[in-house]
Amino acid sequence: MTQCCFLRVHSLFFWFWSFHHRMALALCLQVLCSLCGWLSLYISFCHLNKHRSYEWSCRLVTFTHGVLSIGLSAYIGFIDGPWPFTHPGSPNTPLQVHVLCLTLGYFIFDLGWCIYFQSEGALMLAHHTLSILGIIMALVLGESGTEVNAVLFGSELTNPLLQMRWFLRETGHYHSFSGDVVDFLFVALFTGVRIGVGARLLFCEMVSPTPKWFVKAGGVAMYAVSWCFMFSIWRFAWRKSIKKYHAWRSRRSEERQLKHNGHLKIH
Repeated sequence: MTQCCFLRVHSLFFWFWSFHHRMALALCLQVLCSLCGWLSLYISFCHLNKHRSYEWSCRLVTFTHGVLSIGLSAYIGFIDGPWPFTHPGSPNTPLQVHVLCLTLGYFIFDLGWCIYFQSEGALMLAHHTLSILGIIMALVLGESGTEVNAVLFGSELTNPLLQMRWFLRETGHYHSFSGDVVDFLFVALFTGVRIGVGARLLFCEMVSPTPKWFVKAGGVAMYAVSWCFMFSIWRFAWRKSIKKYHAWRSRRSEERQLKHNGHLKIH
């Protein structure tokens, strides 16, 4: 009898270990496929844009990931569920797992690219590192994919605008009405979503007893990084606003002088 119970416990333990081993292998395979997919897309862009820089192709990949992740994470958050403000720490759904694996492969690619080409500062590298660790943590735990997906949506919502701003600058169209619209939308969305809505999400995460304490700590760290970005963005917006104001004042002064000297006729 004792030997029979021992065999049952042993077989149950082996099944449990084998199941988690297969699950981990499946997750690693998904992430590897995602990484290869983003790398292949980058190589394709490099071949299609041989007259452009490597950064041009990398930003095309970033823009593609941003649009794709916004659509997928929005569908998960607003339609498929669960709602991140009321169910933080809930078990991951299969769709959440697929999206997180897809995004994890992208962040690994982009972090490797940034380190190799030394194109970004410490803040962006910290953001990518925290994103990778947060996604891995949600996949390993099998929970908290709901709020991680919400953070992904908020983080990527402004990404296409950031890339459009860079492309406008590279093509010489930044100092135009289009550049002003992109900058305004970027600052407004970053402030409203990543700072405003992000604060609400972080509050719901902190007061809920379900998420693990280190998941909450990761949320605080990501929100702190968002504030560091926010200070830089506000400084940029203030400088641009002052520059626009002085340019407007200068034009008005020139128009008044021309009218005063009689060079402009009022019909």
